[in-house]
Amino acid sequence: MKIIHISAECYPIAKVGGLADVVGALPKYQNMLGEESSVIMPYYNIAFTQQHEFESVHENTIVLGEDIYTFKVLKPIDLSLDFDLFLIDIPELLYKDYIYSFDDSNRFLAFQIAALDWILTLKTKPDTIHCHDHHTGLIPFMLQESFKYEALNKIPAVTTIHNAQYQGWFSHDKVNLIPEFNFENVGLLDWDNSINPLAAAIKCAWKVTTVSPSYMEELKSAANGLESLLSDEHKKCVGILNGIDTNVWNTETDPFITKHYSISNNVAGKKANKKWLCDTFNLDSNKPLFAFIGRLVHEKGSDLFPEAFDIALKDNDISILLLGSGNKETEAELEALKTKHIGNYNTHIGYDEKLSHNVYAGADFLLMPSRVEPCGLNQMYSLRYGTIPIVRSIGGLKDTIIDIEDNGFGFTHKNTTVEDICTAIKRASAFYKDETSFKKTKTQIMNIDHSWDNSAKKYIELYKSLNN
Repeated sequence: MKIIHISAECYPIAKVGGLADVVGALPKYQNMLGEESSVIMPYYNIAFTQQHEFESVHENTIVLGEDIYTFKVLKPIDLSLDFDLFLIDIPELLYKDYIYSFDDSNRFLAFQIAALDWILTLKTKPDTIHCHDHHTGLIPFMLQESFKYEALNKIPAVTTIHNAQYQGWFSHDKVNLIPEFNFENVGLLDWDNSINPLAAAIKCAWKVTTVSPSYMEELKSAANGLESLLSDEHKKCVGILNGIDTNVWNTETDPFITKHYSISNNVAGKKANKKWLCDTFNLDSNKPLFAFIGRLVHEKGSDLFPEAFDIALKDNDISILLLGSGNKETEAELEALKTKHIGNYNTHIGYDEKLSHNVYAGADFLLMPSRVEPCGLNQMYSLRYGTIPIVRSIGGLKDTIIDIEDNGFGFTHKNTTVEDICTAIKRASAFYKDETSFKKTKTQIMNIDHSWDNSAKKYIELYKSLNN
């Protein structure tokens, strides 16, 4: 079976969030299962593209309204990713030193048109086109409705919603940019008086998936305006829990971490990594170390961190380390907190892949008090690295973390509030002092299998059900 994934992000090429990790792993595991899976994404002006060489495998032009753009399809030379990677190069629109901007409608529409134009020329067409998030949300519509792609309209289109908060809205004034279609069907593009790529994808895709079963259920009542649509389309919707790439996230081989360790010697291994982390950030390695890794945005509950961390540090003999960036006001408040808790609290504002691996390897607990968490990969990485998650029980966090008091292996709380965060930290801090239970739980969580094997099989079964 030939599968093409189309996405704005893919690890290790371009990463903003968990979307990149999924698209960088799922095709790899599908190939390991004997399928032919590849990725199409934009060609950005970023570190990866600057550091590698590419060859052109296709060149043509696209029309976007009154503008004509030349595009190339580039393939890396001498690079093994365990899947074929193709990059759409449209210099005027896509070759930027950023992935997203304040208005990306033209950029990603051009990307989608160029991708489909190239697929039209392939001798062997894909059996399934798998679209990820709103950046590729118009592909199911164009496959179904645009006259130009009539030869492709029997290819099943699958859309995965990684985060329904972002839908790619733009004005109906730009409808003429979409390759010609029967205008009587323009309503398929509309939701709440805008062209809504994610809504169009839900309407036109053969199947719609979310990245966890619980998130699919939650979207029926909290989908940033798409609740009724998802309820109406429930028969084509299914939640499939994400996995993690256990080759990348492997404590025995991870090139980023200070000291490698296995399940059998995790106590010594984590101790060494924690010491490096605490020495680097002026923290006491004898205290329980709580960490946060991620975007400082409302969805993650980060607006509560300054108050919650201040209270938790006053009430408990602990250390907290934060790695992330986002809301500038929150960043400033978190930075200012360092002067109040010298030696017990520190931050690294920004994104640092290497440091994130070291935080997973060295921290004792990982904080994820999310308001919205479609799946969450961080808690799976932390389990893999023997770091106990503290999560709000929602979305994928609810599907993957069971509370200690329920014979589980993590700490959960019901709400994203300062009180709930602080209570969970206090519970975890007390648990840390029970050395026997703490060591046993670290070993237990490292044995949990959240690899992509099972999830990749479920996607393949879904594709095959559409091709029968």
